[in-house]
Amino acid sequence: MQLNNIFTLSATLELVTGLRIGGNASEMQIGGIDNPVLKHPYTLAPYIPGSSIKGKMRSMLEWRCGVVVDCQGGPLSAEKLAEFKGDKRQRADAIARLFGLSGDADSEIVKEIGPTRLSFWDCALKQDWLDQRQPEELLTEAKSENVINRISGKAEHPRQVERVPEGAEFDFRLSYKVIDNEDLLDEILVGLKLLELDGLGGSGSRGYGKVKFIGLQLNGEDISERFNRTDPFATAQR
Repeated sequence: MQLNNIFTLSATLELVTGLRIGGNASEMQIGGIDNPVLKHPYTLAPYIPGSSIKGKMRSMLEWRCGVVVDCQGGPLSAEKLAEFKGDKRQRADAIARLFGLSGDADSEIVKEIGPTRLSFWDCALKQDWLDQRQPEELLTEAKSENVINRISGKAEHPRQVERVPEGAEFDFRLSYKVIDNEDLLDEILVGLKLLELDGLGGSGSRGYGKVKFIGLQLNGEDISERFNRTDPFATAQR
């Protein structure tokens, strides 16, 4: 195997709806937030960990490939990959090359697939977005939630959930290693499009975490039109 290049994909990740990626409360306060979001330990600004994007993108690609049940809910492994045939094997191969494989490092299939191609960066809030905000404006919002009793109609179990509000903008970046001149860019774009269609973080079924990628670039070259044309479920991509 030979490393031919390392590309960088970058974009503005904009929140279409409020995003919640949970953090730990440093102290308990009466009347305070029950479920705080993840924040940088020095600046206390919310951010999106690269692991959250990687995990959700891989999960969505594995659902699209149809291997989640085969793997009993776990990530694609070398043992399971060896069992697949035909188109399913080809699609699963692409996922394995992008995200790596768990399993015996000495197995032939792990050697064949090689190292993980993708490296995800943590996404900090964009500085120009921060500069446009007033000093008194908060970087998060407290959303009140409860459970409605179906018989009485009364609200029960009130709580406050912290979210990063709609409209916040983050710097998105990932690195893509090209090995033996393979071309996996289409699979990466499909994964990013699936993130737009589904979402990030918790409570996605309640409308949290809808995102969009703006001005996607590959090594500084705008590929947003190519990305916008990407259909994850087109027959040619199955």
